[in-house]
Amino acid sequence: MPVDGRALVRVSAAPIVPLDLLCASGMSYFGPPALPYVPGVQGVGTVLDSAVLAEGTRVWFATTAGMAPGDGSMSQRCVVASDDLVPIEAPLGDAEVAAVGTSGVAAWMSLTWRACLRDGENVIVLGASGMVGRTAVASARALGAGRVVAVCRTDTAREGLVAAGADDVLATGDDIDPTSLTGQIREALGAPADVVIDPVFGPAATAAAAALGPGGRLVNLGGSAHDVAEFSSAVLRGRTIAILGYTNNALSAEQRADALRSVLDVVARRPNLLTSRRFPAQRCAEAWAAAGSGGSRVVLEF
Repeated sequence: MPVDGRALVRVSAAPIVPLDLLCASGMSYFGPPALPYVPGVQGVGTVLDSAVLAEGTRVWFATTAGMAPGDGSMSQRCVVASDDLVPIEAPLGDAEVAAVGTSGVAAWMSLTWRACLRDGENVIVLGASGMVGRTAVASARALGAGRVVAVCRTDTAREGLVAAGADDVLATGDDIDPTSLTGQIREALGAPADVVIDPVFGPAATAAAAALGPGGRLVNLGGSAHDVAEFSSAVLRGRTIAILGYTNNALSAEQRADALRSVLDVVARRPNLLTSRRFPAQRCAEAWAAAGSGGSRVVLEF
């Protein structure tokens, strides 16, 4: 039986996200986790025992696995802080909800909370083939953006990104020339950009920042490509551009829950948005290796 303030959840789906890989390897800024531990910073399931929700309630939940003592979602049962339970009513399967999870929250809150996106503003989404990028494209469109340009390494995600709401998709290849990419972005937008959603940093962020117009905002929520980017002081000052950091860890439980429900509603209206690879829990080693190789989101099903 869970102690006061915690609940017991029967897990049905748990995504393997980059934070899980970093925590388990001991390479995250939280340091090596105390062993033994069960990975999994989020999951979906049904409540078995809780003082705040009825048994059988379908929930998404977060854990602190790898970041603080306690086990995570990659098991048949998980003890979860009651504040980290979010009842789910979206018409999506458990694996689909798990695939969106905190990636969707980050995309939604980067646009609404950090960038304060206004109706009709033009948006650039970097790293658009990933789950954060895809949901950022769809969310920007749902929030009333003007033109939305998706930028990713290869052209393989073009069809899905157009289905998500992108007006144009730019493939950069492996070697990015920031000056050239800035020109491509400007041509694709046909006007200055207002907001950049950036989970990659590095040369792509340098290029996108140079395409921002007066009062533009670049929101960085990751460094999957590089940890360092270069920005022109003259451009930043001359156009009063803002470079803003974002982390889900800064959200309250209520903010996270509201954002998750909002982005799941967006995803439910675009059935071709999601791409995921599902593995039964018995194939967890294979799933872990697949998550480490990149590509679409990997979800364990129990």
